[in-house]
Amino acid sequence: MLKTGISIRVVFLFCVIAIFVASCASRKEVVYFQDTGDFETLVNNSGFISKFKVDDLIDIHVSSLNPEASGPFNLFRGMPGMGGQPEQVNYLVDQAGEIDFPVIGKLKVEGLSPDELRILLRERLSEYLKDPIINIRLRNYTVTVLGEVLRPGTYPVNGEQITILEALGFAGDLTIRGVRTNVLVIRDFNGTKVYTRIDLTSKNVVKSPVYYLTQNDVVYVEPNKSGISATSLDQRTTIAISIASILITSTIILITRS
Repeated sequence: MLKTGISIRVVFLFCVIAIFVASCASRKEVVYFQDTGDFETLVNNSGFISKFKVDDLIDIHVSSLNPEASGPFNLFRGMPGMGGQPEQVNYLVDQAGEIDFPVIGKLKVEGLSPDELRILLRERLSEYLKDPIINIRLRNYTVTVLGEVLRPGTYPVNGEQITILEALGFAGDLTIRGVRTNVLVIRDFNGTKVYTRIDLTSKNVVKSPVYYLTQNDVVYVEPNKSGISATSLDQRTTIAISIASILITSTIILITRS
């Protein structure tokens, strides 16, 4: 009778181990770029260029050989001599897609690239300044990565472009439970949300329209089957381990007493 009970408990423990083994992901589910060959070349012809959107914050600094002449075209917060350094004011792209620039007035910037805005400003400033130098920087260029990644969060972008792979790198890469074949990118166009799926296991990922992320894009990595059932599985595993511990302890006590 005692041997039968021990056999049942051994089988039970094997079942618990089998659950863990079954939850392990296969190579096909986790490896990136599975269809690439040796020395294979794939050209990205997307020609991605970042464009300004409504609600963007743009840092624009104008300089020239004559600092006094270029001064009126730069706005600062705080006055010299009041303590601390004056802070340059960023320009907000309003709902009409415009910024209000000193002296010049309203400028339509929505849909323009930094280079296009630089050319526009140089043309408009030519009657006031000779050979102006214009530095432009997008201040609110961030991307958000959520779901099955190591470090979910919102990350600032220092340059003028970022790929989805770089964004996932900021977030510590996908966890083993993340679905690599169906990563979702949510993009906003003036209040309209556009949802695009991307397959990280294919070399054609570089051809996707969301391979390069724009400001305020959201990347979501959904969990696989084991991830979805992780909570209930953890609960069942905890219960199973507790029951197994009780059974093993009871068995030891019975053996000791016999």
